[in-house]
Amino acid sequence: MNKVLLAPLDPVHDIGLKLMARSLSEAGYETVLLPPDLTAEEILEQAMRHNPSVLLLSRTLGYGVAETLARMVDLADAAGLRENMKIGVGGMAIRTELAAELGFDAGFGQGTTVEQVICFIEGREYQPTTNRSQKVKRNLTAGYDYAWNHARIEKKIDNITDQILDWTRHKTSPGVERAKLRESAWDVELWRARLGVGDFHRHYAPLCGELPRNFFSQGLLHPKTRRFSHDEVQKLEQYLVETKARMSVRSLQHKRKGPLIFNQYGTGCPFMDIGHILASEAWGADGVIHFDPSWGARTEGLLDGFLTHQEDGTVITPANLNRIFLALEPSTLWQVRAHRGLNTPETVVLAGKIGADLTKINLCYGSLAAGTDPARMTVDGVHSMRYAKQYNMPFDVVTNEELSGVPAHKAFAGMLIVAGLALKLGARPILQPLFACSPEVIIKDLMEDNYIDFNAAKVKALRSVINAPVWPGAPVGFLTHTEDRVQSAMTTALHACLAASLNVDAVSIASTDEAYSGGPISVPAKIDTLRAVQEGFRFFGQANIAPTAAAELWAEELIAGIEKTLAKVQDCGDFVAALHAGHLGSRQDGATPGRAGKDSVTAI
Repeated sequence: MNKVLLAPLDPVHDIGLKLMARSLSEAGYETVLLPPDLTAEEILEQAMRHNPSVLLLSRTLGYGVAETLARMVDLADAAGLRENMKIGVGGMAIRTELAAELGFDAGFGQGTTVEQVICFIEGREYQPTTNRSQKVKRNLTAGYDYAWNHARIEKKIDNITDQILDWTRHKTSPGVERAKLRESAWDVELWRARLGVGDFHRHYAPLCGELPRNFFSQGLLHPKTRRFSHDEVQKLEQYLVETKARMSVRSLQHKRKGPLIFNQYGTGCPFMDIGHILASEAWGADGVIHFDPSWGARTEGLLDGFLTHQEDGTVITPANLNRIFLALEPSTLWQVRAHRGLNTPETVVLAGKIGADLTKINLCYGSLAAGTDPARMTVDGVHSMRYAKQYNMPFDVVTNEELSGVPAHKAFAGMLIVAGLALKLGARPILQPLFACSPEVIIKDLMEDNYIDFNAAKVKALRSVINAPVWPGAPVGFLTHTEDRVQSAMTTALHACLAASLNVDAVSIASTDEAYSGGPISVPAKIDTLRAVQEGFRFFGQANIAPTAAAELWAEELIAGIEKTLAKVQDCGDFVAALHAGHLGSRQDGATPGRAGKDSVTAI
């Protein structure tokens, strides 16, 4: 049996070595643990006395570490102990490169496992195992029957959604026609096999605006956009092979199964996006969110090819989405946003064909805060929901219009209308309240004491209305962050822990530098946030954050406000007119009806 002598090279710190000695004993090794504060000579005297096959040293303190370790190796050599005894060193102050340089047989840094040490003792090569297979892709809508819990609200939404379906029944738009063409004439399997798409582009280009038409007819790209070179593509493939070979996938959750954590990307460059996604996956993210450039939402039609773009938001093309999809871990949920622009229905079709798990659709936010004409957004939104059903993609209904100043009860009324409409069309909506210190909150001092109560009230109110999945996001903590990365990571983690306490299904988080980057979002900033969330989940475990009585009172006020808002929309008799009238967010609130796609809705 291998005898292992363990000795700390510190005056006090030996807890790590104690744990290692216990683990090795449980694994069947004979171990001798020496006390701290021994000199090198005293340790080597014990080595000669016990005659171990392996000497394991540890060093926690960083000062004088190189000199201390070098002297230990020299003395062991001089004593002739190295012929029959291997020496390994580990601890907080140790780097494997330093240990090798000083002549140790092995060096163990932070995160060393017992299996690594056992392999060293037994002379076996350590083969690290990955955790990819331990994570399984989850269905956010599983277990929800979407039953309405508030009869009066249900009745009003039923009437409003009937009005919407009647109004849109014989209407179409260029976006809808492109989606139909993409659905019927663009064969993803032939395209992936490089067998072409027939005459798809000949029929597609006339349905597009000037930018895509010029692209397909003359090869002109959007400014600051270019194709990847052959060399860049090869380097991307090499990067993927090398990174996947050494990458494992963590879990952020501790004892709870949820909430799932989503991290968004959109650097403009699919190569960088993939790097950000891999980092997010490796550090525990359960899902990633693709968002497109602002100009993409205002452009009729999508471009083609493997394209990189210098500004924020990554260009939606088949090639870009496909390369990102193929780089994802099997356990990663992938959402492609389609909620706010002139390509909404086509983006749902394309995302569904490529392999996305989720999308994002909201008629109200798309009309009032994202720049799309209400009539156009309503027609496109209804068709988008039908495609979401067809491609089995649940979608969240974001309430980001709150950031414009729209009160939460109006934003929630719009969200519930969209959810009710989706249910009539057979789709599966996910409610996405915004956890943020929004203008309404600031004006009314709703978070003067804490960030907990009003956010908790939102979740309580929604659950009082309908049994549906809840996914706070877009991301959590808006307007609570500062430029300080530590504060930003901490406040994101606290919001995520509140979401966990409320037993929601998922949370969207942002990198610590996202709101204040002034340029590209960095991978270290993503890791800051993910690690903070993981530590928060570990800290609370199954324990909960307890809202005060104010949360119940505000939840009741929200429900009352939702019902009053729905009554105004219902009495208006025309959903599009209600959007223009400000019933779901007025100009005074900060919500102005969009203009993109105005007058583009036509009768079938």
